[in-house]
Amino acid sequence: MTLTLGARAHDFGKLPADQLAEKIAAKGLTSVQLALAKAIDGINSDTGGLSPGLATHVRDAFQRHGVRIAVLGCYVNLVHPALAERRQLLARFKEHLRFARDFGCSVVATETASLNADWSPHPDNGGEAAFRTAIESIGELVAVAEKFGVFVCIEGVAHHVMSTPQRLRRMLDTIPSPNLQVLFDPVNLLSKDNWQEQDRVIRGSFDLFGDRIVIVHAKDFKIEGGVPKPEVIGRGRFDFALLASLLKARKSYIDVLLEETTPATIDESVAHLRRIFA
Repeated sequence: MTLTLGARAHDFGKLPADQLAEKIAAKGLTSVQLALAKAIDGINSDTGGLSPGLATHVRDAFQRHGVRIAVLGCYVNLVHPALAERRQLLARFKEHLRFARDFGCSVVATETASLNADWSPHPDNGGEAAFRTAIESIGELVAVAEKFGVFVCIEGVAHHVMSTPQRLRRMLDTIPSPNLQVLFDPVNLLSKDNWQEQDRVIRGSFDLFGDRIVIVHAKDFKIEGGVPKPEVIGRGRFDFALLASLLKARKSYIDVLLEETTPATIDESVAHLRRIFA
């Protein structure tokens, strides 16, 4: 397997597109997850501000430096408790779907988030009502994705609504569309209750929906107070060797995107992943 290694663009700061792409390429990275509002300076990416011209400008800037936009990050709360706010958030995501191809990209990603507006854990996130609300939102987005030939990509998080591999599988079964895919962040699915069973979580995810994983996030974790916390890649507890073996067997050339990186640690993180995948 050839490692297609990238990162979240905004981990390199908020800059004009050409400067940002140059900075990313200098680290040997060839793809990005691009959250426009967080990463690109000097453009209007508010809802209603996207256009084919803006998308082409950004796409071309990255392509000049050999960097591909693998996924547009449009992280919105799909179960926001205020319906009017939720409608606005869904409208923003739909706009990203409409123009994704102009960015040279076919994937738009989000987490499902929480019944709390600020995304903090809510005791009912794991309940049936929250699941149904998320399905209603995701189904609406998928209907738009089908029209434009692009993908809605959902990232599971342990304290959000789509919180386990089993709920992600149920989501895929409930919305039987090939335009609904998964962004797999295995560390996000770990919690104080299951982090010691990460191998089961990782293997179980591939068993349940490995065929629907189109993007992978790479990050590490440590344990503080019994809870997983971010750690520099290679210094923590995450089993990158297991992830590499599963990706090599089943997902050749998939984009593996670093998260939680800083200018001080990016070189160390890239080197570690290249060693593991070699």
